[in-house]
Amino acid sequence: MTEIEYLGHSAFAIREGGKEVLVDPFLSDNPKAPLSASDVRPDLILVTHAHHDHLGDALHLSKRFGCPVLSVSEINDHLDEMGARVLQGNIGGEIQLSFCRVKMFPAVHSSSFEDGRYGGEPCSFLIEMGGRTVFHAGDTALFSDLSLVADEADIDMALLPVGGTYTMGVKEAVKAMRLLRARIMVPMHYDTWKSIAVDRQVLESAVRGERFSLKVMAPGERLVI
Repeated sequence: MTEIEYLGHSAFAIREGGKEVLVDPFLSDNPKAPLSASDVRPDLILVTHAHHDHLGDALHLSKRFGCPVLSVSEINDHLDEMGARVLQGNIGGEIQLSFCRVKMFPAVHSSSFEDGRYGGEPCSFLIEMGGRTVFHAGDTALFSDLSLVADEADIDMALLPVGGTYTMGVKEAVKAMRLLRARIMVPMHYDTWKSIAVDRQVLESAVRGERFSLKVMAPGERLVI
């Protein structure tokens, strides 16, 4: 049984068999983070890119729990220098651990650390855990190569940005779902600030008649897939 918890913005915890994968751990400064965000106990941290609202607490959590971080080489190297544990990887590669398989795909966005240094190419993650497959798209625009992710695995759930402004919006996310051929769409990267506010009725209207289902998760909500 695989459980996913939404931790606000683009942060998610995926759990199965007592193990936890934490994606884009923007928790301590996240205005939408639920109280349960303080209870995370990650065994693996995935970071899609270096912007502060995604890199978030990765360094602190890795040092506190001794768990590794996986991202692109520039982020891996930065965190390694700061004392975190890291797993070497980059876009196109994959890792196999005892409790999950993770493959890294591209995302169309930008990436830099808070001091302006280049953060490498942004990425997305295909996560297989407990017999279920979750795709976390990171911050991305719509692009046709998302169909290649669908060729890799049968996707149970796709976590897609919908806020527009910095990423694709609602209409593009629906098109992305068609490319990904996933069964469930979970919107993310919206409503954290006014600049990425989304009307829920717009979301629901946009997916009407589509072959996939929409699940709008409130921060702190958990879902078994």
